[in-house]
Amino acid sequence: MRKGFILLAVIFGTTYFAMAQSTPHIGKRQINQSARIADGVANGDLTRHETKQLHRQQKHIRQEKRMAKADGVVTHQERAHIRKDQRIANKSIYRQKNDLQERL
Repeated sequence: MRKGFILLAVIFGTTYFAMAQSTPHIGKRQINQSARIADGVANGDLTRHETKQLHRQQKHIRQEKRMAKADGVVTHQERAHIRKDQRIANKSIYRQKNDLQERL
C-alpha cells in the first residue's frame, strides 16, 4: 500500500511539474499572432511602422515567457501576465490591420 502511495505521489508530482513548465496555449497563440502579422504584411494591411511595433510586442511576450520558464516553474501569476499581454497584442493586431492605412 505504501509503495502504491509513493508511486502515485511521484507520478502526480512529475505530471504537475511538467504541466507547470509547459505553456502550450501561450505558444500556440504566439504562432497565430505572428501568422496574422505576416498575413497583414503580405496583404498590405500593415505599414512598416505598424509591423515594427507589432513585432516589438511579440518580442516582449517571448522574453516574458522565457523569463517565466527560467526558474523551471511558470506560476499562475506569470501565466496570467503573459496572457494579458497576448490579449493586448491581439487587439493591437486587429486595430492595425483594420485601420484603413495602406503600406506604401
